[in-house]
Amino acid sequence: MRVNEIVTSFLKFGNEILILRRSESVSTYKWRWGGISGFMEENENPLGRVVKEIKEEAGLEEGDFELLKEGRAFSFEDEYKEAKIKWKVHPFLFKVKTKKIKINKEHFEFKWINPEELWKYLTVPKLEKSLERVL
Repeated sequence: MRVNEIVTSFLKFGNEILILRRSESVSTYKWRWGGISGFMEENENPLGRVVKEIKEEAGLEEGDFELLKEGRAFSFEDEYKEAKIKWKVHPFLFKVKTKKIKINKEHFEFKWINPEELWKYLTVPKLEKSLERVL
């Protein structure tokens, strides 16, 4: 079984976190809500990858965000399009200086929400667990 290592980050402003709705241009879980995420390359550092993803997907520069917590990674299996996939997720939480972000083509919508409201959204698998690991 293939193992996909990914990073998932939550941006925090005040008491709210950013969630983004995935677009048609992504390869998995189209139209679902998630954090800023991306696939890791072999032997890549999770923190380095997540910083690249924040810059690309939120249009922020390094001075615009600060690491608050790196959560403990976890793995799970999921069926997607009738294929079993094993995911290893590296969760992160960052504080941002502004709510103004510029999303790229990987998303078509974003919201700032209270973390307790995450359950109301159709999310990528185990997003709540990723959030729990960093809060």
